[in-house]
Amino acid sequence: MEGRARTAAVTGGLVPTSVRVPTSGIALRCLVWGSESDPTALLLHGNGGHAHWWDALVPALVPGWRLVAPDLRGHGESDWAGGDAPYRLERFAADLRAVIDQLGHAPALVGASLGGLTSLLAVGESDAPIASAAVLVDIAPRIEPEGAKRISSFMVGRPDGYESLEEVADAIADYTRQRSRPRDLESLQKNLRRRPDGRYTWHWDPRFMGADGPAEIVDRERLFASARRLTAPTLLVRGRESDILSDEGVREFLTHLPNAQYVDVGGAGHMVAGDRNDAFTPDHANYFGATPGFRNPVPAH
Repeated sequence: MEGRARTAAVTGGLVPTSVRVPTSGIALRCLVWGSESDPTALLLHGNGGHAHWWDALVPALVPGWRLVAPDLRGHGESDWAGGDAPYRLERFAADLRAVIDQLGHAPALVGASLGGLTSLLAVGESDAPIASAAVLVDIAPRIEPEGAKRISSFMVGRPDGYESLEEVADAIADYTRQRSRPRDLESLQKNLRRRPDGRYTWHWDPRFMGADGPAEIVDRERLFASARRLTAPTLLVRGRESDILSDEGVREFLTHLPNAQYVDVGGAGHMVAGDRNDAFTPDHANYFGATPGFRNPVPAH
């Protein structure tokens, strides 16, 4: 009950419905806010994340939007996947299409990092339109190797876990350059699992970072081909301090996007949704407009 109370505090008192969606032999946990009569935005988190990444968006967009936020496979409360190559990007894309099939209509997609690449591949390789609009957050086919290495090092750097939430907070503060050290230690437990020995580990399957992970993220031609087929209104968002998406990567990507607008967000790095969550609300950057399109975005400084 304490966890639900904290979530409600962040989301302005709006408590989500939790549903499970079957896909490819596993099930995804999805959090749902808002009315079925409103247009739907499907919110996809990044590497190592979970559906609660988007909590602070809820009071800005509900009512008016129905928000659906899944835990990606192997993350949060969704199932860990088995079999060969369970965490290839095409598996994430197939999961996304399964969720959209359950919705019964084409939502606006908002994907951060891995969620953005998942959206890109799912839309670009679908036989029919599956998205009314797309927001791709700090991701493109060209990613900066040093930034990618920093993320990987953080995600695999403590296989033995953490002794306390204080240790977790210290690790996050060391990794996230744009944010202050987390003050609400209890809220960190959404990111963690507690082992029988009492130590904390991250809330995702360690195999996600292994050889069976999303290798297609380095297949630029496949991703560029998907971008050229993305005809829905599209917004590319970059954190101005990002070490993953460079100006060069943005320029290259935009040459392949037929219907894209672009904005960079000052004071934010790769974790834009967390660094500047306010910039994702209609009152700030106008990222959300009436489907099927967006209003012209205003750069957030």
